[in-house]
Amino acid sequence: MPKTATAPVGEEAPPTTFQQAAEHTMVTAMTFNPLVVLDNSQILAMLGRVGARALVQPATLLSRTLGLGRELGEIILGRSERAPDPSDRRFADPTFRDHPLYRRMMQGYLAWRESLHGLVDEIDLDQESRDRGKFALTLLTEAVAPTNTLLGNPAALKRAFETAGVSVLKGLRNWARDQVENHGMPSQVDKRPFQVGENLAVTPGQVILRSEVLELVQYAPARPTVFERPLLFIPPQVNKYYAFDLAPGRSMIEHLVEQGLQVFLVSWRNPTAAQRDWGFDTYIQSLCDALAAVQEITGSPTVNVTGVCAGGITASIFIAYLAARGNKAIHSASFPVTVLDTSVSSQISVLSSQKTLEASKRSSQKKGILPGPELARVFALLRPNDLVWNYWVNNYLMGTDPAPFDILVWNNDPTNLPAALHGQFLDLFANHSLLKPGTLKVLGTSIDLSRVTCDIYAIGALTDHLTPWYACYRTPQLFGGEGTFVLSYSGHIQALVNPPGNPKAKFYTNTAKGLEANEWLAGAKEHKGTWWTHWTDWLGKRSGAEKPAPPCLGSDAHPPLMAAPGRYVHQKAE
Repeated sequence: MPKTATAPVGEEAPPTTFQQAAEHTMVTAMTFNPLVVLDNSQILAMLGRVGARALVQPATLLSRTLGLGRELGEIILGRSERAPDPSDRRFADPTFRDHPLYRRMMQGYLAWRESLHGLVDEIDLDQESRDRGKFALTLLTEAVAPTNTLLGNPAALKRAFETAGVSVLKGLRNWARDQVENHGMPSQVDKRPFQVGENLAVTPGQVILRSEVLELVQYAPARPTVFERPLLFIPPQVNKYYAFDLAPGRSMIEHLVEQGLQVFLVSWRNPTAAQRDWGFDTYIQSLCDALAAVQEITGSPTVNVTGVCAGGITASIFIAYLAARGNKAIHSASFPVTVLDTSVSSQISVLSSQKTLEASKRSSQKKGILPGPELARVFALLRPNDLVWNYWVNNYLMGTDPAPFDILVWNNDPTNLPAALHGQFLDLFANHSLLKPGTLKVLGTSIDLSRVTCDIYAIGALTDHLTPWYACYRTPQLFGGEGTFVLSYSGHIQALVNPPGNPKAKFYTNTAKGLEANEWLAGAKEHKGTWWTHWTDWLGKRSGAEKPAPPCLGSDAHPPLMAAPGRYVHQKAE
């Protein structure tokens, strides 16, 4: 049977205490815009700036060089006490502790890496250049770790001897396959045991609307009665929706339906270069069409909306557009792991300089899309040890196939972004457009989040390095309605795939208003279990009275077109 992942590879293990986890994330989260295209020339430019500044500060460079030389001497003489961080799994093999050659090699590498990063801290650089330099140095130093080579990895050498070289041959086979099938990146997951529509995305439902832009899925009720006010679910355009409908028992959609909610979900089309001109106007108009279908099918004039991550940004623009037009159809809005105050997440920006933003826009404009594999590569480089070199060692040096995990199947099923939408997202992040009423216009209408007066529910994740919790904390404060913020004790993906039954699950709340993020954190109350139950209770109170479940899905005006998960979810990225 294929495995499911309760702690996906690439998610950092939580620190030992709540406060340590929060402080760790606030200090170390390198929150740059992942929609920036990253190429080797940009990495070399980052390293070049660090090198150039070091050369004009010879005293600092000499001091670091002499310090490294002294430590290397101690290492050669066997007098060094340097040891890897306990969380660094690369050096877990006892050979690195017991064998004098491997111990010296490990210590030398760790000393060299620390010296380079220390040099970046000491030389005269502006904060953005320092962060970019550290990011580029991390890519360099982690790439040349001795454990990434056969001779430098004692566990891989042992396996080669034990298998009489078969592991090496399997590793070469895996490498060759990834060159052809995975754009040269080491595969993170064995996808073969999983099929969307067979053991992923299997909550019963029907596609009741299909346009050029989206399919709208209505899910079948799981109880004799349902709440009268429906929920419209808006996933990110940068991923397929089925992270929210994984295997039974781990599906957020399944859980919502079981609570009696009438759930409608958007499944975005995977665009090609032919859709290069699709931007916010296109996507917001398609959501207006979806909203009208939901209202017609359910007979409810008002709807609850949920938008996740980049889908949350789109949802916020959508509901602000409706508010500006005097349309009161949105009764409440929920925003899991969504950053709308981009000034918070971009103050210490690694890649989002004006030059790289413009280069990224030119790249997608030339191709017509931001290809999904390029986006996946950038996400992987955020955590190179966990998301690249971990699999390099496993797949190529150890000759082992990656494990079959459902959430990683989704994570490795990317989508494209049309060039126009990509450029508008970049401009929104760079200009902090959602903070400035009237700066962004959609379908000729000025967007002002403060005009949205419905209730808002936002979720952050404590160890999230993609959408840091303290940036998510700002989300409900940007609207004009009553806001609720909940903090999940987990990372970005773990917060979303958080079904009831996990004994380690917990979340935090604080009803006090007007607090800064740290103040909110200091007074937060811990609750055992998943935030899913807290959220569905909140939704239930805003979903009206219960009524008999509809005997069939769709309506005369919107008849079922095909069974969920529909057609668009199967489209592959270029």
